[in-house]
Amino acid sequence: MKKILRIGTRDSQLAVWQASLVQKQLREQGQDAELVYIKTDGDIDLVTPLYAMGVQGVFTKTLDAALLSNRIDLAVHSMKDVPTQLAQGLAQAAVLPRASYKDILVYKGHETELMNALENSKFKIQNSKFTIATSSIRRKAQWLNRYPHHTIDGLRGNVNTRLQKLSDSNWNGAIFAAAGLERIGLRPATSIELDWMLPAPSQGAIMITCRENDEAVMEACVALNDAHTALCTQLEKDFLRVLMGGCSTPISALAQIKDGQVNFEGNIVSVDGKDKVSVTLSAPIDQATGLGTTAAQQVLQNGGNAIIAKIRNEGF
Repeated sequence: MKKILRIGTRDSQLAVWQASLVQKQLREQGQDAELVYIKTDGDIDLVTPLYAMGVQGVFTKTLDAALLSNRIDLAVHSMKDVPTQLAQGLAQAAVLPRASYKDILVYKGHETELMNALENSKFKIQNSKFTIATSSIRRKAQWLNRYPHHTIDGLRGNVNTRLQKLSDSNWNGAIFAAAGLERIGLRPATSIELDWMLPAPSQGAIMITCRENDEAVMEACVALNDAHTALCTQLEKDFLRVLMGGCSTPISALAQIKDGQVNFEGNIVSVDGKDKVSVTLSAPIDQATGLGTTAAQQVLQNGGNAIIAKIRNEGF
């Protein structure tokens, strides 16, 4: 009889949904599994901005410790929360097929009024009382790059908490990852996709980690891995790693495969939104391994170094 695998997960509704998906897929492969709920620092402290918490992996390190101490056999993460370098002794077991990578704006009022307000503030130099909420410094930087006269307020908590805070506030809207709201059926009708906003590296993907020497778990997860998603998210993580990015750095990246080609987009934006360096590259799938690294090097050469220095000087 096979061992029942212990799946470590945060206890938020979204995290449990993702872990339950992995549990279901493992069972379909003939491997039983149970969920083990673990609180992380990022779940306990819902006030401090992520960039001010001073660590990468704020949502993953507690699960890493549980893996390394053999309290669980695998951990399920939103891949964008996973640091570019896994903790020593851990390995990537699988990356599930990606859901939507897009950011969305959940807004108040009528969509026509919203779109008019956004278009006016984009093209006219004027003061604005428009206020958007987000916990992400990446989203803040890209929003201010496009709408420099808007105000950005901080917003922490799981997706349910953030939606409630938006409802109770005077904000005009808040930014969320589409995948998170859609997976648990909470995307409001009053939301629009921000097609111009590049996502966080690996946004929309689910990653499974395990101990690097655990061959049984690695074998059990083989059938769950999506090769195209794994490739694209690795390129995006490479881009982030070369630019030395984390939760406190406004770095965005997206790799997509079409007609045998990997198309890569990336950027880095200053926290105030004033400076931005972007890159676009393509390569055949069989030659795409170093695409993220090459893209990051081009960003550094074209002004990215100055933006990174500015971000560090500002204490982020």
